[in-house]
Amino acid sequence: MYIYENKCWPNFKWDSDILLPLLSAVRNYQGKIVGKMGAFSFELKNQANFEILTLDVLKSNEIEGELLDRDQVRSSLARRLGIKISGLMDSDRYVDGVVDMMLDATGNYNKRLNKERLFAWHTGLFPTGYSGMHKIIVANWRDDSNGPMQVVSGAVGKEKIHFQAPSAQNLENEMSLFFNWINGEQNIDPVLKSGIAHLWFVTLHPFEDGNGRIARAIADMILAKSDEQPYRFYSMSTQIRKERKEYYETLEKTQKGTIDITGWLKWFLNCLLHSLEASEIILKEVIFKHDFWLANNPKISNDRQRKMLNMLLDGFEGKLTTSKWAKICKCSQDTALRDIQDLINNNVLYKLPDGGRSSGYAIVLNEPV
Repeated sequence: MYIYENKCWPNFKWDSDILLPLLSAVRNYQGKIVGKMGAFSFELKNQANFEILTLDVLKSNEIEGELLDRDQVRSSLARRLGIKISGLMDSDRYVDGVVDMMLDATGNYNKRLNKERLFAWHTGLFPTGYSGMHKIIVANWRDDSNGPMQVVSGAVGKEKIHFQAPSAQNLENEMSLFFNWINGEQNIDPVLKSGIAHLWFVTLHPFEDGNGRIARAIADMILAKSDEQPYRFYSMSTQIRKERKEYYETLEKTQKGTIDITGWLKWFLNCLLHSLEASEIILKEVIFKHDFWLANNPKISNDRQRKMLNMLLDGFEGKLTTSKWAKICKCSQDTALRDIQDLINNNVLYKLPDGGRSSGYAIVLNEPV
């Protein structure tokens, strides 16, 4: 029996005594970081929000095995948030659609959730009407014309069915119940409501594809409401990506269990707590970048230098060399060397000691201003 076949569905139960210590820890951590964010300048808040949203968009898609171009995501977000970043690249409509969904979910957290809003999100995720090579129903509920909606793994002929969603003919009624609950007022902590909404939506699996990403966007929407601000300072999707195996195992166990979802909510709260703890590192990086540019902005001569320094601050893969600089900036090696030498003279970059045939360069890590 699946959870939605229970006669008490969707009247979920949970053990408050088990969850209360975890919920209190989450709420305390939220308050601590919201307080820290409150001391940030408007510019720093925007930058922190930008970095967190970038992670959220990238990691929510990675959970589903889809890799987005990081630079396109940053460009799309920067344009929509009005953040000035040099060397912005064009972003395709698929990336823009994912970004628009996330910004609408978290920025308009007080807006009612309804069919039209979800259909707009779904259109953004699948602007061509295709998921990979397969044409799918977009901006409407699935119709099960190809059989029941199932979550399956394994090779052809040896498939393992992890979950089978409710019949499509019941979706209109099921989604009406879901919307009434989401938009209604219950005596439930918003953090718990976020976890319940996530489970409820992904169990209904109302779309042919994109259910996981939309479920996480809905959860983020309710978490933004619990924070009472659109600024994001932690990324739940980043933590779920790290705990993906446990995420799917807990979902499957819950969906095949009783109406008691204490186990799922316990996992959800632990995951959220871990994401809050990880956000401390992200906020420190944001502060470091802010202080770096405050100290070094007058020393930058051109957009090539700004672009490469941004890449180094964001975690440049491998060793920075003149040839990599020239290739990325589409300039000659002589120009690249002059750019680098100028930054060395201004104490922004330094030459790595183990140069060998190809010298490498790194950022001078000064104390914050």
